[in-house]
Amino acid sequence: MPTLESYTQFEGRYWDTAAIRNALDYQGALAPHTGEPYSEAMLLGISGGVTFGYFTFHYQGYDPQVNLLTRNTFDPMERIFEGLKLPRDLRRSASANKGRQNLIDALEEGYAPVARPDGALLPYNAIAYDEANWHTMPLVIYGYEPGKGEAYVSDRSRVGLTVSTDDLDAARARVKKDRHALILLGAPDENALADAIRKGLDDCVKLMTEKPPKGSAKNFGLRALAHWADMLAKTGRGSWAKEYPTGRLLFAALTSAYTFLGPAFGKTLQAERDVYADFLNEAAQVLETTALNEAAAKYREAGAAWQSLLDSLLPQNAPLLSDARAAIDRRTSLFIESGAAQLDQIIDQRDRLEALKTESETDFPLSDAEINDLRANVRDQVLQAHSAEEAAVMALKAAIE
Repeated sequence: MPTLESYTQFEGRYWDTAAIRNALDYQGALAPHTGEPYSEAMLLGISGGVTFGYFTFHYQGYDPQVNLLTRNTFDPMERIFEGLKLPRDLRRSASANKGRQNLIDALEEGYAPVARPDGALLPYNAIAYDEANWHTMPLVIYGYEPGKGEAYVSDRSRVGLTVSTDDLDAARARVKKDRHALILLGAPDENALADAIRKGLDDCVKLMTEKPPKGSAKNFGLRALAHWADMLAKTGRGSWAKEYPTGRLLFAALTSAYTFLGPAFGKTLQAERDVYADFLNEAAQVLETTALNEAAAKYREAGAAWQSLLDSLLPQNAPLLSDARAAIDRRTSLFIESGAAQLDQIIDQRDRLEALKTESETDFPLSDAEINDLRANVRDQVLQAHSAEEAAVMALKAAIE
């Protein structure tokens, strides 16, 4: 039957790099410099590395959202495929029957296929369905059993996830450009690794210090950190004082920023600077460039600054905000460690956060003066992260020149 019985790959944490890492590991691809599976850190580095992005969204009918990027999001999977010269077999079909058969065939051929279903239709994510939005993120499907009505998925958790075949079929069909699509990966070209690393290092420096490929320069890199600090200090349009003065608006801004910056969105507590430092240590070995180890040390220092910034968004000593932090953290840890085994508790934490949002509308526990202090503290942490990040990227730039 179409299940990869020996599949045990549940190490990846961030969708793009996790799916590739786990698929390659199962299929036996080994990195030439370690003789072990390609690390997620290596794939992060090749994908363009770390950066910073600051985006705010205010759509009618939805809570405002502060979206913080920590890694290069300009086609990261394609960067990995091209950098490692990974052969790809893309199988897709508008037909649900053909899509199912393609999946069964891929599994029977021994592939660990990568797909991009809508996560809102996979119950283990406990995401409310929204007709206007979807959450397509890469994952690995390692089993599909029509007779049992079950499919098996590897998706950020340390354990496998079971979903119904009907739910998986519906999730794979929701978004037109990804409809029933599968990516089957071949073996990386070992001779391409060094150049892929060099390209990734260069991309990282450019996105942190130069104009981005698309979008406004103030939204990316060091300029984005400076812009965020300005928005925390000023009072005009776009500022936190104007857009998120108190109540539910401020609660939504803080909780969304905390979510996007941390483990709830597949990151580490240090905005992945610790993971990137691991990549730089590997890159130093492959390229025989010891200066990359020095840059790695700077990124570890930056990681500590990012963790302090994360802590400042939902401080433990602030009523309501500390409860929100506990709900987000608990939901995240339950999923990572147990998958859907404790789905009832995961849903409880989701509902707890929603209840706190409602409570914040009429009973926000911080005075205006305390809110000013909160914004000022977050700004201080942003500036410290800016300083540490600048030192790190300058050390990286010097190492590759």
